Amino acid sequence: MALAEPRDVDAAVQAAGKAFRDWRDVPLTRRARIMFAFRDLVERNRRTLSEIIADEHGKVLADAEGEVARGLEVVEYACGIPALLKGEYSEQVSSGVDAWSFRQPLGVCAGITPFNFPAMVPMWMHPIAIIALTSMAHRQGRPARTAGHRRGRPGRTPRRRSARRSRWCRAAPVR
Repeated sequence: MALAEPRDVDAAVQAAGKAFRDWRDVPLTRRARIMFAFRDLVERNRRTLSEIIADEHGKVLADAEGEVARGLEVVEYACGIPALLKGEYSEQVSSGVDAWSFRQPLGVCAGITPFNFPAMVPMWMHPIAIIALTSMAHRQGRPARTAGHRRGRPGRTPRRRSARRSRWCRAAPVR
């Protein structure tokens, strides 16, 4: 939501609220299967994702690969979280007193992530939110670049190799 107006933010929150109402009826086992499928997609495309991050954010490829790997760790954790989401029941914690707990979804949450970690930080938030029945409205800390700016695409700004540092740098700022 780069340079969003208040009505744009309201529309995003409304859409997240609608998604939450539909999503909360999805059984936990199905949500876990969906998260496993997401994990498989990230794993199969980790090299491509790393190249996009390196290309768009001026990171060396090893840093971008590390970012995807650290994000993937949280996705894998979210795959196993259904066991942690169950409630507890303790009978007779005191005379005639039983105690129990159960998890209830929060509803819509917002996440604002730093621009310099375009995959890792969102993957720290979204998988947990998705599996735990929370709907997310997300925005990066500054206008995000898109995959259309990848190397070799028509109309892109040429890149040059910097002699000072081991990174790809834009010859002109992206607007």
